[in-house]
This record gives sequence, structure tokens and C-alpha cells, in this order.
Amino acid sequence: MKRITTLMVSGLLALTAACGGGDKPNPKTGADGKSTTGGGGAADLSKDAQAKFNSAIDLFVEHDKKNDWSNEACADVAKKFEEVGKNAQAIFNAGLSYQRCNDDKNAKAKFEAALQADPKFHHARAQIALYQYKADGNEDAAIGALQQAVTDAQFQNVPALVNLAMVQMARDSAQGGQGCKDDMDCAKLNLQRALAIDDAYMPAFNQLALYYFQLAKKRAGAMKGTSKSSKGRQVITHASQQKKADVQQLELAALVCSQAIRKNANYAPIHNTAGLIQNELGQVNGAVAAFATAAKLDPKFFEAQMNYAAVNLGFRGFEQAQSAYKKALEMRPNDYDAHLGMALAIRGPITGAEGNYDQLVAAAQAELDAAKKIDPNRPDAYYNEGILTQEFKAKSGGAKEKTIASLEEAKKIFQTFLEKASGKPEYDGAVKRVKGDGSKKDLGRIGDIDDTIAFLKLDANAQKDATNQSSADAAAAEPEKK
Repeated sequence: MKRITTLMVSGLLALTAACGGGDKPNPKTGADGKSTTGGGGAADLSKDAQAKFNSAIDLFVEHDKKNDWSNEACADVAKKFEEVGKNAQAIFNAGLSYQRCNDDKNAKAKFEAALQADPKFHHARAQIALYQYKADGNEDAAIGALQQAVTDAQFQNVPALVNLAMVQMARDSAQGGQGCKDDMDCAKLNLQRALAIDDAYMPAFNQLALYYFQLAKKRAGAMKGTSKSSKGRQVITHASQQKKADVQQLELAALVCSQAIRKNANYAPIHNTAGLIQNELGQVNGAVAAFATAAKLDPKFFEAQMNYAAVNLGFRGFEQAQSAYKKALEMRPNDYDAHLGMALAIRGPITGAEGNYDQLVAAAQAELDAAKKIDPNRPDAYYNEGILTQEFKAKSGGAKEKTIASLEEAKKIFQTFLEKASGKPEYDGAVKRVKGDGSKKDLGRIGDIDDTIAFLKLDANAQKDATNQSSADAAAAEPEKK
């Protein structure tokens, strides 16, 4: 977010959007409310097997309604589907049962077994493609597998169409297909196909809104595709904030969100996407409300918590930001941006008057250390650690020698930042703030540190003379008043 560029660089200058399907697959019919195709459908079961299948479905739906999926419940429901026999639909549903508990290993194994039982079982192929994409980020392979699933389904698998569009938007290449000229055009076509089949399928509306959102930033030259490191999360980076997104496309995205919310106001991702759009349009209060709604509807919605925290951080709502980052870290303890954001939320309100000043500085440092441990090569944490050391640790009081040592440490940290940011244009603004522009008026943080250290090493009389000279130079630089 451009409103918080003074606090952080790249990764946390970001709002995130959950991309892709979003709805939980339906065990009764595979995933999209349509009957499955191929020899492994539930309709091919014997009377006894059908009874077992129906009993397992009832238990699955009961857990969904109560939202009481424990590891034991997932395993129990999966076992009941396994008792049906070698039926692709039943095996697939066992995978969905494990998936409800985020047991990806067992879920993927069941999806692979379902595809072996019926090579045309497109729901399983689509799920496997998404797992593989999550693991390796290979967009070409994911698009190929999802396209195969769509073809096997005769273009009737709505979630596969939506997820295919999501990965095409992530790749965002000039490669086209039948009836479309490039990835973005193909993504739009697939989303239109999905909505033509099911005009109430909320993930399709959400992805269409994200389509216009991404197009808005592209047309302004502010964004090219999705960060490759995000693997399914659209990340609005520091670099993308240099130009304002195309307002007309943003308004189209907002219109899609409005239409979708009228259809289903309880679908959390559409509120999160609406928040992204409103934030880009400069409607910050609306963005905060939208992110808060998304988080309330789905307390486990990581992206909504992160976005709510980031917007609050942007206008100094540090307490709210800390609360949201805490919730985000409970969900994903090893998320770099959540630790970085928490460090900034802790650091932001520190004034120096606190009785626990040193403890607050140490807490902010601990969050930065956690981020560096997660990804030692990202420059963001080093930049912010340099600021923390220069502006807070060096001013915590104590002997002059301690202050000088802290400043020298800050300089080393900034130099490490510069090394890690080299060749990464999204960090150009932060690099300039560290190095300055080479003139006496803009020494950058490193130049300021050098001057401060030199000043501190002077004796008392020399310091007084230097201060007087600095005041005289400042007065001379002021324009003459008439």
C-alpha cells in the first residue's frame, strides 16, 4: 500500500487476495453440483455400496454444517467412503474428507487413487493439478493439467474453469488458445464459461473481479501479473505502487463485487476483493470495513486478516494492526509478511516515553529476526532492522560509545540490505533512501549515520561549533523573506 511506504518495503507494502476456487468441493457430486462422468460415478454402485455411500455423504454434510472437523472426524468419514469400494467418486470423497482437516498428504493420495480408478475423473485431476501447482509453482504444467480436466468434463466442471483462469492470470503470458489471444483473454473466457453454467458460483465472480483488478494495474503499467513467489496469492508489491491503476477497470471490478454481494453477502472472499479495489480507489474507510467483514465471516481467512492489518497500519491504527497480525500468525506462524507487519505495528507507536521502551524495541527485533529466519534473502527485514537500530536502539540512552556502536551496527545492516536488494527494481525507492542521491542535501540514511558518528566523536566545544555552523548554514539556505 502506498500509504505505508515509509514503514516498509516490498512484501508488506502489499495487500493479498485469495485466488482460485474458494468454495469447498461438494462430496455429493464431485465439486460443482453437476453429476460426475466416467465409469466411477456414484450411480454405478450396487445397492449395498450405494447405502454405504449415502451414509458417508450424510455424515460428511453433518460435519460441514456444524463445522466440527477434527482430525479424528476427517479420518472417520474418509474410512466410511473407503468402505464403499473401488469407486472413483467414493475415493475422491475420502480425499475431500482429509482435505477438510488440511491433511494434504492423504487428500492428494486419495485424489490420485480416484484418477487411477477412472482416468476421466476430472474433479480428481483438477485437485491434483492444484496441489502440484502449490508445491512447485509451475504454471505451464498446472494450466495443462487443468485444461485436460476441463476438456474431460466437456467444459462443465465449473471449479476447474475458475482455477484454470486463476493460473492463466498468474502466468499472464502472450500465449493464447482456442478463441482467446493471450492468457488474460483466455482467463476471461473461462470465467464467462463458468458463470454461463452457474451464475451463482461465487468463486467465479470473485476471480472475475480480480481479473478486472489485475487488468486495471496492467493498463496503468503498474503491475505485470502475479508475483511468482505468491503461488496462488495475488501480491501487490512495492513496485506496483508507482503508478495509479486504471480507474475504469477498477470500477468494473467494483461492479462485479457489488453484483456478487447481492447474490451472496456471506461469501468472505468477495468482501476481501472489494476491499482491495476500494483501497486502490483511495476509499480507505470502505476498504477497512470490507476486510473486517471478510474476517468476521471467515475468522480463518488469512488474507483478510493481513489486509485489515496492513490498511490499519497505513493510518497508524497500530493496536488494530497488531491484533490482526496476531490472528494471522496463529494461522500461519511461518509467514514472512505477517512477522514483518507485526514488527512494524509494534515499532510504530513507540515514542521513547514508554517505561517498557527497551522491551518494545526487543519485541520488534524478535519479529524481524523471525522473518529473516524464514527467508534470509528477502531485503525487507534488513531495511526495517536498520531503521529500528538507527532510530530506536541508538537513541535508547546510555553512554556515547553505546550510541556510536548502535549506529555502526545500523550502517552494517543497511549495507546488507543494499546487497540483497541489488538488481531488484521493486526496492529502488528504499535503496535511494538508504544511499541518498549523492548530493549534500540528500545523504541518505548511511550518510546521516556517518555524519552523526563524526559529530559524536567531537569534543564538547567542537560539537557546539558544529551545531552553530549547521544552524547558520540552514538559515542561509532559507529563501529571503520580503
